[in-house]
Amino acid sequence: MTCIVGLVHNGVTYIGADSLASNSYMKTVRKDKKVFKLKDTPSAVIGFTTSYRMGQLLMYATGLINPKDKPINHEYIVKKFIPKVIELFENGGFSKDHSGEKEGGTFLLGYKDKLFKIESDYQVSESIDNYMACGNGEAFALGSLMTTENTNLSPYKRIRLALQAASKFAIGVEPPFYILNTKNDEVVEYKY
Repeated sequence: MTCIVGLVHNGVTYIGADSLASNSYMKTVRKDKKVFKLKDTPSAVIGFTTSYRMGQLLMYATGLINPKDKPINHEYIVKKFIPKVIELFENGGFSKDHSGEKEGGTFLLGYKDKLFKIESDYQVSESIDNYMACGNGEAFALGSLMTTENTNLSPYKRIRLALQAASKFAIGVEPPFYILNTKNDEVVEYKY
């Protein structure tokens, strides 16, 4: 239960996330964030849902993307990044096997000016829109992002509004919200 929001603006990808961990009977605001830069690839940002274990494996992993490889595009993510993620999840005790089908979790990956959504079956999607979301607040966030598409709002403001909409209408989404981007190390926090 969460909301992750990604947006590409002027050649930079921004990803924002809420901070709540919850199940059907309890919740806690976590200190470890659902959005972070890949440890050895500062131009890559991940925002995750599904499991904190999955997020922690990704957070501390190295070698998932080699910035020297060109181009880092959809094909690269499918053929090189995903096999490394599957191996990471299997070695880290997170991967599930359902009758021979491997299953992981859902997360957004921003790399420079690209935004990908990795689903639990490891498919990689790119939207024709310049934004995506995941988690149980996804529909509310996408609605908000669509209504702010042709405005002069900053990417930070658009993502914050999307996360606020998700937190108002979806169970399991709460501030503080954190937003990172693929260009610099700035972390923006919104406590509401």
